[in-house]
Amino acid sequence: MNDVPECDVELDTSGLNCPLPLLKAKLELNRMASGTVLKVIATDAGSQRDFRSFATLAGHALLHEKALDGVYSYWLRKA
Repeated sequence: MNDVPECDVELDTSGLNCPLPLLKAKLELNRMASGTVLKVIATDAGSQRDFRSFATLAGHALLHEKALDGVYSYWLRKA
């Protein structure tokens, strides 16, 4: 069974360090319609804390997150 949500836009921030993955995600979300889903791929371990806090503070839904071999993926539904 695949519990990973579909995404409307995918953003690869691999190789970028904090706070760049989050800043790029914020800019991408600003261009997206409410209710659409952004998938962000990051390699910065600090992004886990950043994306959890950001989703809560900004009101976006963190639908799913995955960490595998140093690659972190986040699915955010825009508020």
